[in-house]
Amino acid sequence: MTEQFRISRRILFFCCATALACLPCAFLAASARAQTLTQISSDPFTIGPGQHATEVEPHALSYGSEIVGAFQTGRIAPGGATDIGWATSQDGGATWTHGFLPGLTTAYQNGPYDAASDPAVAYDAKHGVWMIASLPISNENYTPAVVVSRSSDGLSWDNPVSVGPNVDSSDKNWIVCDSYSSSPYYGNCYVEWDNPDTGDGILMSTSTDGGMTWGTAKGTADSAYGIGGQPLVQPNGHVVVPIVGTGISVFGSVNGGQSWTRTITAARISSHLDAGGIRSGPLPSAAVDGAGNVIVVWEDCRFRSGCTTNDLVFIASANGKTWSAVQRIPIDPVTSTVDHFIPGVGIDPTTSGANAHIAIHYYYYPQTNCTESTCQLYVGYISSATGGTTWNAPVSLAGPMQLSWLPNSQNGLMVGDYIATAFNSGVPHGVFEVAQAVQGSVYNEATYTAQGLTAAEVGPQLSSAGDRAIPGIKGDPIEKESPEKGYHPPAKRSARRAQH
Repeated sequence: MTEQFRISRRILFFCCATALACLPCAFLAASARAQTLTQISSDPFTIGPGQHATEVEPHALSYGSEIVGAFQTGRIAPGGATDIGWATSQDGGATWTHGFLPGLTTAYQNGPYDAASDPAVAYDAKHGVWMIASLPISNENYTPAVVVSRSSDGLSWDNPVSVGPNVDSSDKNWIVCDSYSSSPYYGNCYVEWDNPDTGDGILMSTSTDGGMTWGTAKGTADSAYGIGGQPLVQPNGHVVVPIVGTGISVFGSVNGGQSWTRTITAARISSHLDAGGIRSGPLPSAAVDGAGNVIVVWEDCRFRSGCTTNDLVFIASANGKTWSAVQRIPIDPVTSTVDHFIPGVGIDPTTSGANAHIAIHYYYYPQTNCTESTCQLYVGYISSATGGTTWNAPVSLAGPMQLSWLPNSQNGLMVGDYIATAFNSGVPHGVFEVAQAVQGSVYNEATYTAQGLTAAEVGPQLSSAGDRAIPGIKGDPIEKESPEKGYHPPAKRSARRAQH
């Protein structure tokens, strides 16, 4: 059976399982026939304590004809991964080259750190530099809060440079660069992270020299806390940072990172705790269109009676200050049993406003009421050619996966806290993890992309215009994420804190 045919069968299953009566199953299957999965990396390591062969938590960015992805390789259960992998296409996603970041972990070319985590990709057009930001982790010593690896071509990577001061731990970093030549801050790059030791205090650092050096870390004007921030740059040089704080919070900068505003609450969060012990939660995925309009997507249950399952929802803003009402992405009816989570959104930068092409890759369970032994995990895709007003039919790209095929982490069974969607020449490219059956004690979870997707309007359109949030839905408590730290025996850990 070809992979192409397998995807078509998944579409038929998805249609029947979710009662999409408004869309013929034959149409959904036909829309999938041109799509194939391409594996772009895998875990070759065998060194302990990594769980091999696993790759998790991918991000990707596109610029020109090039796409660069990054991901954790060889996930370590207490925290972090054996190294950070990369996969690069220089021909718009047709072919890929992959490897691992040097000078980072002891497992690869004798780097200084025991593990690394949370990769995010940026490109600085002014200086012609690709960057991957990650969290270094040491079992013995304090480490830089964040490090950045640099490359001129996305294939050969320098040893990383430090962004923040040495700390006991940091979490959920992200990176973005201002690549608008008309912006007054063209060439500025911004890294965001949080400090678990101050209750997830938000920090930002700025580089003006292509990521070689970084400025002093600065907090927001209200010294806010948060996690999972994703800074975005608008064409005018303004920076907008959605983050989980008091709901979906937002702050930013209008002066090139010299200072950062107070946070505002753009939307509350009401989310369902995804079943089976999978690592997930309502962290935002954010993107900006060609005119600078920002969209923020997360998992939320406000449209579901009893908060029994999550939809993907979004808000939008032209300026980062005033935001739309929360809108549901109509992947399936609000009466379905499908649970949606871990979205990765991208927008075609040549489109904007009511004509913006939006694409989202995500994970889902067809049946929300499942257990670790019965949950069936899939990768899905949905797109809009109308700025989110209407949506094409969803496509199932991979699955079913059993949760026992996923590596463990300090926060649950893992595919990642985020995944990626990047547009290249109008074509959406997802980067996501797909697991297959465990071979003895060896996993089989690798990084994939799907070929043949589109965000153009195709066939009957779905709309959530008539959907209304259910009053009083509060959702399950959001589980606080444990930071990415190495394993320290209690006595050693106490000694390290005493020396700090």
